[in-house]
Amino acid sequence: MTRLENPNIIVRVATVDDQHYGKTITDEMEASAKARGTGIAKRSPEYVQHKMEEGKAVIAVTDKGEWVGFCYIEAWGHEKFVANSGLIVNPAFRGHGVAKAIKHRVFELSREKYPDAKIFGLTTGLAVMKINSELGYEPVTYSELTDDEEFWKGCRSCVNFDVLTSKNRKNCLCTAMLYDPVEKAKEAAEKEEAAKRAAATQHYNVVTQPQVMVAANGTIQQPQRKRKFSNNFKLFERWLRFKRYVLLKSGKEKEGGSGGGAAAASKKRFFLFNFL
Repeated sequence: MTRLENPNIIVRVATVDDQHYGKTITDEMEASAKARGTGIAKRSPEYVQHKMEEGKAVIAVTDKGEWVGFCYIEAWGHEKFVANSGLIVNPAFRGHGVAKAIKHRVFELSREKYPDAKIFGLTTGLAVMKINSELGYEPVTYSELTDDEEFWKGCRSCVNFDVLTSKNRKNCLCTAMLYDPVEKAKEAAEKEEAAKRAAATQHYNVVTQPQVMVAANGTIQQPQRKRKFSNNFKLFERWLRFKRYVLLKSGKEKEGGSGGGAAAASKKRFFLFNFL
């Protein structure tokens, strides 16, 4: 159970006793999707009630029983991938850190139930992307997500489904983000080793230099450092705006049957931005 700064709001794993909130939750999901102009995998009250019964959902409520927010877990690809889906907050409680608290709790629940699974998400919301970044997610290409057809069928209810299909399911307006427990374990091990080396060099008062390699031809090579998403969020925001511009513009040009050269150039530039 997690309490926010507002002591009247409690974030916890949902149970069968919360099933009466089912219709309220799905109604708000639908209304929110219409307001944003996007929406993936429309769910029924029965579906979210089943998630509560399975213990695969997180709910936020007030101490008086008023519904505040919700999110649930879905497993794909024989439980190799997990998605935290359907994040929604009651409009009356938005802007108070509820979404962040729910995302953190459902992430913990996902790690508890599926410790070896990759956790991923598709979103157009910068606020959600920032929360995901704090949890350790990184932006990835769509090819790194599950290939489970049942997951992708959920995109049919989104207004941008034609963009997804026109890109052969390789890109869309949503940004794909992934938490890979194997990669995170490697990063933790590398940090621990680096800390040990730093402590050793400090002990001997030696200034350490970045690890280098000498190739057969005598050239010196240094390993490339991966640019951290969380440290470059402003750049990423600009990339998102550019991505939306390219994808929507290319769709219009395709309908008009002109501007092929410009569209191709834009796609090349977008491809480069995709690996910032």
